Amino acid sequence: MKSRKALGLASCVSVVAALFLFGQSAWIYGKARVAQVLLRRAWIGTVRGGKEVKPWLWADTWPVARLSVPSSRQDFIVLAGASGRTLAFGPGHLDGSAQPGEDGNCVLSAHRDTQFEFLRRLDVGDALDLETRDGRRLRYRVFERRVIQKSDTSVLARTAEPTLTLVTCYPFDAIAPGGPLRYVVRAQLMQSRGVRSRVAAPRAATETPSPSGRGAG
Repeated sequence: MKSRKALGLASCVSVVAALFLFGQSAWIYGKARVAQVLLRRAWIGTVRGGKEVKPWLWADTWPVARLSVPSSRQDFIVLAGASGRTLAFGPGHLDGSAQPGEDGNCVLSAHRDTQFEFLRRLDVGDALDLETRDGRRLRYRVFERRVIQKSDTSVLARTAEPTLTLVTCYPFDAIAPGGPLRYVVRAQLMQSRGVRSRVAAPRAATETPSPSGRGAG
C-alpha cells in the first residue's frame, strides 16, 4: 500500500516538474519571438531616420545594421555592443571596430549555437549582405575562414579595405560554452547599392578549417 502511494506521489511530482519545464521553455521561446518582433520594428524606425531606436524602453542597445545570408536565407538585426546581454538577442557590433558600412574592419560577434551557427556552412566565395542605417545595401564576399586562439587579436586590427569580420566560439559542437578557440570568417566589400558605390577585389583564400568543428585549429 505504501509503495503504491509512494509511486503515485513520485508520478505526480514528475508530471508537475515536466509541466514546469515545459512552461519555462515555452516562456523563453515566446520571449525570444517577441524580442525579434521588437528588434525588427526598431530597425525599421532606425532606417527611417531614427537614432539609437531602442527595441524596448529598458534596453541598453539598439540596431546598427542588418546582416543577411543569401545561401541560407537568414537575416539578423545587428545590435550595438557585444556584451552578454546584447548577444542574447542577436549579433553584436564590437565597440571600437569600424561602424557597419564604413571603411576599415567591422567586427561582429554572436553565439555559435544560435545566430552564428550558419558560419560552419559558409565557404570561401559565399556572399554576405549588410544593410546600414542610412539605407545602403553592401555585398561582401568571404575570402577567409580560420580558427584562432581567443587571445589572438590580430583579426580585430584595422584594415585598409572595407572588411567584415564575424567571430564566434569554437568548436561548434562543444558541450560547454566559451573555451580557448574562436572561429573567424572574413569578407571583403564587393559592391554597394544606395547612397554610394565602391568595388574592391577579394583577397585570395587562406587557411580553411573543417566546418564540422573536428580536427581543425
